[in-house]
Amino acid sequence: MKASAKKYDRQLRIWGAHGQTALEAARVCVLGSACTATETLKNLVLGGIASFTVIDDAKVQASDLGNNFLLEASALGQNRAAAATELLLELNENVAGSYVEESPEHLLASNPRFFADFQLILATQMTESIHIKLDQICRDLQIPLICIRSYGLVGYLRASLPEHTVIESKPENKLEDLRFNKPWPKLEEYAASMDLENIDDVTHRHVPYGILLLKAVQQWQKQHGSILPASGKEKAAFRSMLKSWQRCIDGVPIEAENFGEAISNAHKLFYPPTIPPEVKQILEDERTSLTASSSDFWILAAALKQFVYDDNGGDLPLEGSIPDMTSTTDMYLQLQRLYREQADLDISAVERHMHVLLKNIGRSPASIPRSSVSAFVKNARNLRVVRYRTLEEELQAETVRSGALRQALAAEDTVANASLYLLLRAVDRFQGTYHRFPGTFDGELEEDVALLKTTMASVAADSGVGTAAVSDDLIEEMVRFGASELHVVAAIMGGIAAQEIIKFITRQFVPVGGTLIYNAMASTSSVLRV
Repeated sequence: MKASAKKYDRQLRIWGAHGQTALEAARVCVLGSACTATETLKNLVLGGIASFTVIDDAKVQASDLGNNFLLEASALGQNRAAAATELLLELNENVAGSYVEESPEHLLASNPRFFADFQLILATQMTESIHIKLDQICRDLQIPLICIRSYGLVGYLRASLPEHTVIESKPENKLEDLRFNKPWPKLEEYAASMDLENIDDVTHRHVPYGILLLKAVQQWQKQHGSILPASGKEKAAFRSMLKSWQRCIDGVPIEAENFGEAISNAHKLFYPPTIPPEVKQILEDERTSLTASSSDFWILAAALKQFVYDDNGGDLPLEGSIPDMTSTTDMYLQLQRLYREQADLDISAVERHMHVLLKNIGRSPASIPRSSVSAFVKNARNLRVVRYRTLEEELQAETVRSGALRQALAAEDTVANASLYLLLRAVDRFQGTYHRFPGTFDGELEEDVALLKTTMASVAADSGVGTAAVSDDLIEEMVRFGASELHVVAAIMGGIAAQEIIKFITRQFVPVGGTLIYNAMASTSSVLRV
């Protein structure tokens, strides 16, 4: 076993060797070096990214020593990015790190091509005007951007890129597609070959429940035609028929776990999985009309579309795995082999469609390997696409999704966090107007509360929510925060940001599709689709 496999054993169990390989090749650029940035980087360095580069010209101050665990007192007065990088590199000898002693704002203006060498950009503790400029640069370079911020007891995270495609979304509740309602010929033959009446008692108690259900379907259709049980009465009769097949001694049924499993899993026959709406949207997406610049994902999606609608009667390919069942080893392995063989046939069928499509757009049929086709087809039910508006569109009055924002402001469980979203925008507008954040100077707290209320009203009007009622208590809290960066909030936001970055790098799990607001005052979070 490789040393890295031992080192990263726990996370390998989550995103697999291919996910770890992607992580170990990732180069991340971080703008800013305060505690929100270093908390995020700490998690990425421990996870094993290839390298990171920190951009910041700030010097280490006494306030940094109070909230940043990755700075030492001896670094006081030194460049903060350099000091943080030195200690971050001690966490993992396999990770490379560097820093650029320059302000992020100056680098954005003077050398935007600098960011082209990275796979992802993380902007920390920046205002919305800088976010907008950086977003345009990253979109031009086709690089994902994640903006993260800790502001007092409030956290903010927003990703931005045109679209992010996910093959392994890994949903919490996995749907098993066992095709009991539409068995293929070899599966039907195998079920029909099982003679339940003449096998011995031990074997009878170990026939896999999948075979029992298939045989029950065959028996039901002999008696009722080609239809499956539909009404509640018919489903009850179907289960009773299954139960009647259990063997008895002196009229008492012999305990048989496999029959209990068949009865409890009959719903997989009555309610077979359909194409999820997210996958249906992908199959119907205009991007399945391919061009020479189409990505591998959309080429595979187009091939999958042809397979589903032209070859497979509107069904997705078979995934190929089966759940645990009470069974003899031989019967279980035989059943598993049948599912895997059919899944391989489906993969080959999709691959044939893909080869034709690649040829049509002028690409080599071998440019997408079978391993990629296999991963795509096996995860066909879990495909996802997440699209993001630009940050500028989110903030413009004519494009803001005011309906979603009004709804969040009206709902009891999201009103506080939606208000904090507006207040974060308000403090940035305040800073642009007065060249300081509210609450920066103790002697101006009352004046800043009044000024922030006025600014807040302006932001609410521009967001299409009119005179949105934002609590005076929240406005006063935002002023009291004084744009402080608390370690307790930075640590949480750093964990969330690292998790989102890993999703983008590994293309596993579905990233947050809106603006995440973390409210440490109430220990709640909300994702706003604004």
